[in-house]
Amino acid sequence: MKSNELLLDAFGRIRDTVAATLEGLDDEALVRRPAGNGNSIAWLIWHLSRVEDAQVASAAGLEQVWTSQGFAGRFDLPLPERDTGYGHSTGKVDAVRAPPELLLEYYDAVHGQTVEFLKTLGDEDFDRIVDNRWDPPVTLGVRLVSTIADCLQHVGQSAYAKGLNPAHAHG
Repeated sequence: MKSNELLLDAFGRIRDTVAATLEGLDDEALVRRPAGNGNSIAWLIWHLSRVEDAQVASAAGLEQVWTSQGFAGRFDLPLPERDTGYGHSTGKVDAVRAPPELLLEYYDAVHGQTVEFLKTLGDEDFDRIVDNRWDPPVTLGVRLVSTIADCLQHVGQSAYAKGLNPAHAHG
């Protein structure tokens, strides 16, 4: 298996879990916050989508799907257009509201851009430096793996939050 095929599989697992988590949720379930102050499913799915979008677009030299495909306007959030959710206050978490269909449509568009980029990569590409602000500088391979790790954590959190609701718990 080639490195890009391995990464395609990993990003595909994120996509499958995003879709499964959003299935059957209504707007109320999406914005419910575990323990009253945890991150909502809507915020978690939006954030992981924004993270993948921002990180992959930057590494690939592409415009983010958020702006290039008009999702910033469609979500119409009271946040700066480039916001990805890092460091959000409780008020900003509450501000992220969107129907499950829009959340999935945005993630699917991000996933599509990720897949198209990954298909172009050979093993030699993963050593390319994409961020010199760190010591050591970050390679494309490391950036993609850290993006996968972050997105898997957040999609796992969203699936867990869905399971806290007895109507959506699995036995």
